[in-house]
Amino acid sequence: MTSPQRAQVLVGLIGAGIGSSHSPLLHQAEADRQGIRLLYTIIDSDASGLTADDLPGLLRWARTLGYRGLNVTYPFKQQIVRHLDHLSAEARTLGAVNTVVFADGGACGHNTDVVGFARNFRRNFPTQPTDTVVQLGAGGAGSAVAHAMLTLGAGRLTLVDVDEARAHRLAGLLAAQFGTDRIAVGAHADLTGLLAGADGLINTTPIGMAHHPGSPVAPESLRTDLWVADIVYRPTDTALLRAARATGAATLHGAGMSVYQAVAAFEHFTGVPADAEAMLADSAELLRRGR
Repeated sequence: MTSPQRAQVLVGLIGAGIGSSHSPLLHQAEADRQGIRLLYTIIDSDASGLTADDLPGLLRWARTLGYRGLNVTYPFKQQIVRHLDHLSAEARTLGAVNTVVFADGGACGHNTDVVGFARNFRRNFPTQPTDTVVQLGAGGAGSAVAHAMLTLGAGRLTLVDVDEARAHRLAGLLAAQFGTDRIAVGAHADLTGLLAGADGLINTTPIGMAHHPGSPVAPESLRTDLWVADIVYRPTDTALLRAARATGAATLHGAGMSVYQAVAAFEHFTGVPADAEAMLADSAELLRRGR
C-alpha cells in the first residue's frame, strides 16, 4: 500500500453496549506505531437506537463517508451477512461476520474471530488434548470458536446451547465441512455427564461478563484434567475460570482472542501487518487500568 493510501484510515465498530470497548484504543495504538493516521469510531446501537433494519443504510452511509471498514459485534454478526456483496470462506460457512471491508465498490465480510481464537489457543494450549471438547454457546462468537477448534484438529466437538435448535443449525453447517462424526449437539441437562468424558470445555456464552455475572457450569463438574477456556475478557478472570483454577485445571481467558481478532481486522483495514506482541501488551495494560 502506498503512503498516500495509508495517510488516513477511517473505521468503526457497530454493536450494542459497546461504549467501553477497547478496540478503538488497540487499533489506534497500532496505527501510531505504523505511522498510519487512523480514526476508529463507535456506533453503539443502544445509544443511537439503531436496529438490524438500519444495517443497509448504515453500510451505504459508511461507504459514502469514506470508511475503510467496520468491525461488527453482538447482536449484528449474523444479521449483517445478507447485506454484504462478498464473504470470506469462513464467513460464508458460518453465516457470521465481525469485520467488513469496503473495496472495489462493494462490501466484503470476514470472520476474524476464527483466527483470533485459533491463534490464542495455539499460543497458550499447544499440548492440551482435544480429542473430546464441549462448547457452551452456538451464537455468532460460538460459531467462530467451533470452526476454529475443528480446524485445530478437535476429534469431536459437542455444542451445548440453551437454544438447542441453534446448536443443531450450527452443527449442520460445520458437518458439511468437517464431517458428521466430529460435531455433535448435547442437551444442557446432560452437561455434567458430557464434561465427565471431555478433555476440555469452552465457554462462548456471555455468562461471566460484568453485566452477566456467574458461571455457566457448576464447580463440581470441573476437575484437574479438564482444561477450561473462556472467550469473555472483561473481566479476564471469570467465575468459571476461578472455579476451574481452584481444581488445578489449566485455564485460558478471552483477552488473547480479542487481540488476535483485532490483529487480523487491522490488517484487513490497512493492508499492513500488525505487531501482535505489541497489541497483546497494549491490551494487558488497558485491562490492568480497567479500560
